[in-house]
Amino acid sequence: MDAIILSIGDELVLGQTIDTNSAWLSGQLAGVGVSVLAHITVPDDQTAVEQTLRESASRCDFLIVSGGIGPTEDDLTRQALAKVMGVELEENAQWLAELHKFFEARGRAMPAINRIQAMIPKGAEMVFNTAGTAAGIHAVIEGSRVGVQGSGEGSGFRVRGSEKVSYEASSFLNPDLQTLRPSLCHVFITPGVPKEMKAMFTRDILPLVKQAAGGAVILSRTLHTFGLGESAIAEMLGDLMRRDRNPSVGTTVSGGVVSLRLNSRFPSEQQAREELQKTEVACRAALGDLIYGQDEQSLPGVVAGLLLADSTATQFAPAVGTAESCTGGLLAKMLTDIPGSSRYFRQGYVTYSNEAKQDLLNVPAELIAQNGAVSREVAEAMAVGTQTQAGVAYALAITGIAGPDGGTPQKPVGTVWIGFAHPRGCAARVFLFPGDREMIRDRSAKMALTLLRFHLLGKPVPF
Repeated sequence: MDAIILSIGDELVLGQTIDTNSAWLSGQLAGVGVSVLAHITVPDDQTAVEQTLRESASRCDFLIVSGGIGPTEDDLTRQALAKVMGVELEENAQWLAELHKFFEARGRAMPAINRIQAMIPKGAEMVFNTAGTAAGIHAVIEGSRVGVQGSGEGSGFRVRGSEKVSYEASSFLNPDLQTLRPSLCHVFITPGVPKEMKAMFTRDILPLVKQAAGGAVILSRTLHTFGLGESAIAEMLGDLMRRDRNPSVGTTVSGGVVSLRLNSRFPSEQQAREELQKTEVACRAALGDLIYGQDEQSLPGVVAGLLLADSTATQFAPAVGTAESCTGGLLAKMLTDIPGSSRYFRQGYVTYSNEAKQDLLNVPAELIAQNGAVSREVAEAMAVGTQTQAGVAYALAITGIAGPDGGTPQKPVGTVWIGFAHPRGCAARVFLFPGDREMIRDRSAKMALTLLRFHLLGKPVPF
């Protein structure tokens, strides 16, 4: 079964307010096996809302709408729904009484402007709001006629205060509902205020959607990689990324981290969980140790866990020191963002100038003069100097050209040398990172963490 989420408001379209409702609703719907086809945002314009309601209702089983049912002139969602349904707005006596109670409890008379919040399209059903003044609305849009269905007793569903009236006869619960699409769509309109929307959706809407979905579920898992680009990861995954596959595997990129998003859609939670596990095993077999973590795990957090379990790190604790030039302390920040980092992190040096490299890390001036500050020799000397000065087992050093200026044909912007000293020796690798200054610095620090991670795993770096 499919859903579309429609968010209404000028403030959303203009980017003045971030639409968190759609993300939350998508997660709730996935949990009961409903696939979200689209997130759509439209302004407070009745014509635009009408058009979107018509188009969306022809594509999905459930249309979840938030926003535009407040008391002001720019709240036009109820009017748009009535127009689409071809009916008039009518006053809901029950909700009008609730509005009066709401204001009386606060020692105020209800402003006349709030009366509009008791108006819903004729034949639609009121959904109770326990957290605000805007009643929700439920209607069924059927076919191109766009009408209401299930408004009689014993069909549809109603919410009267906290009482839910019988819906056994409703086509909403028809197990063959999906075969009726696109001629039948259940429209739920909620307030845009997240607190009110979440309370209404959780209490009254989600249980009915879940029952209609028949126990289906969508379970998800995210696997994170760093070091190779999205296209290289896709090639390694091969047929696992076929779009007709269930569970599906897709990739997203953020901050150089390529994440695999696994979505398992099946009639039962047990089957969805079993198939998700099989797909995760297959992804891990294809990518091996390129996968550093899953779901909420971060690269610094994973490295921290390895350091805390490492015998060498325990012997030298705190075991890690850093020396940074172009990253300006970013690597040290990543390492110390993790609670308990004092157990493995001893000291960091920001040696931005050549003089600082010489004074703090004992990098020979002639080495810099001969090879340049951005070189294998200097990166290794920075790492060894850190290891010696800080008395640590593991020392990471970064020297590079983050730009936007300073590049040459031999050493363009994005050239970064990373040195790594450990009890058995020292080595350095060069990388050419794409992007702007911020991206280059971020990827440099993450790559240094990655080199340390593979060393702690006892594995060669696979790229």
